[in-house]
Amino acid sequence: MAKAMGVEFLEASAERVVGRMPVKGNTQPYGLLHGGASCVLAESLGSIGAALHAGAGRIAVGIEINATHHRSATDGHVTGVATRTHGGRTLATYEIVIADEDGRRVCTARLTCMLRDAPEA
Repeated sequence: MAKAMGVEFLEASAERVVGRMPVKGNTQPYGLLHGGASCVLAESLGSIGAALHAGAGRIAVGIEINATHHRSATDGHVTGVATRTHGGRTLATYEIVIADEDGRRVCTARLTCMLRDAPEA
């Protein structure tokens, strides 16, 4: 889904993941960035961080996301920064701040992922 929405990953570690997404093509009928698109960006960034935190042989599965939409975006790109707020053995939580090209906060989201052993192939 992230690829279809034009998400680009710019930086990735277990502590911090940065990515961006175009507003164009990800809008609701009024021409504003769709709230669901912000959630896709947030979950994509947080899930990568959680997977990196989980490590080899483990997977991360999103179990909860919430988002507050502070302002609209109508053009350009939005950039998300996911910062780990909790990294345990079974859960990882990330705060994701999404901002427009002027650095104004568009959305704040929180994602919690459950960490599990990868299924055997």
